[in-house]
Amino acid sequence: MVTERAFVTVCCGNSGAFRRLPYMIRVMSTVTETNKPHILIVDDDSEIRDLLSRFLVKHEYRVTTASDGREMKKALTDWQIDLIVLDLMMPGEDGLTLCRKVRAESNMPVIMLTAMGEDVDRIIGLEVGADDYMAKPFNPRELAARIKAVLRRADQTGAAGSGDSEKTGRYAFDKFALDPATRSLFQGEEEIDLTAGEYDLLLAFVGHPQRILNRDQLLDMAKGRSAIPFDRSIDVQVGRLRKKIEPDYRDPTLIKTVRGGGYMLTAEVTRT
Repeated sequence: MVTERAFVTVCCGNSGAFRRLPYMIRVMSTVTETNKPHILIVDDDSEIRDLLSRFLVKHEYRVTTASDGREMKKALTDWQIDLIVLDLMMPGEDGLTLCRKVRAESNMPVIMLTAMGEDVDRIIGLEVGADDYMAKPFNPRELAARIKAVLRRADQTGAAGSGDSEKTGRYAFDKFALDPATRSLFQGEEEIDLTAGEYDLLLAFVGHPQRILNRDQLLDMAKGRSAIPFDRSIDVQVGRLRKKIEPDYRDPTLIKTVRGGGYMLTAEVTRT
């Protein structure tokens, strides 16, 4: 049995003690119940794939693994994947390239996983469309919590099927309509693609229009209990959102920066 402590040791780089572990990831991926969330782990380190798979299976996830972009594409074709844990540094196509391709085709949640911990790497990962980012070494419990939080934010059926009238009406603002029932943003008849993180951030804004929201408030509204103090990813998400809804994202008028305060959606919002 692989312990959580052993997993952390591998992530810290001391992985030699586990090289005799049997390779069982694919078996774990296929024998579990189909109603469990299905996670795709893409990492060129086989030991991290093994140990992370065991940990997530223990916590009620189905797991499929891939060592590179080619195997990742095959897994996405063969399986209905709910979330990708994607390593940044890999031979061939790196994680940033693969994330861009995923984001160009879908809004599937992506958590970037890398040994690089600099802020610039984190920001680049978020800018290309990742929903969250974790640097190695990491605590597997924290990763599991982040996976749970991202899946919860990306869930398109729970809120829509609840019958709650407050969750079914559209938010209309400026030239846009945000539909919580389908987690979709429309400009007229055209749908604008949003990542799960961008959707939750915009939902926080339209739910509190013309009100200054600081980063801690936005983190709490958009990321819940998985939010990290002083997490600057909100700034990146705001920048990405502005590029999709502002006439000129370099001179934003819809989502204004309030110096020393945070951000504010300036438009009036109505429910339809």
